Amino acid sequence: MVHVLSSRTLLRPTDPERSRVFYGEQLGLSVHREFGTGPERGTVYFLGGGFLELSGRSDTPPSPAVQLWLQVGDVSAACGELRARGVEIVRPPVREPWGLIEMWITDPDGTRIVLVEIPADHPLRYRPGI
Repeated sequence: MVHVLSSRTLLRPTDPERSRVFYGEQLGLSVHREFGTGPERGTVYFLGGGFLELSGRSDTPPSPAVQLWLQVGDVSAACGELRARGVEIVRPPVREPWGLIEMWITDPDGTRIVLVEIPADHPLRYRPGI
């Protein structure tokens, strides 16, 4: 069995600086580390229990199959904060049939980001008898 010590999601943006502005300033992610120099330097952001690395450059946007799922404490508050920072809200918060409250945004390359709130009474948080 592979013993994983750490993990990160790697994105190769079409415009690294534009993506750093989005993830660092608009989304407000904290920087874990940076490496290299110049406009294509790598930046690694904290993502709760993992990391998001922007490094290198791609000539084409990522596949629509690539999506980020970010759990937040209050998705309505996050919606207001992001809207105030100029982030386009693709879909405002909605309680899904499966009980999670989700909203959608996209990064500058079109990568879909799902912000999720897990209500206190949802089975992911609450299990009777435990």
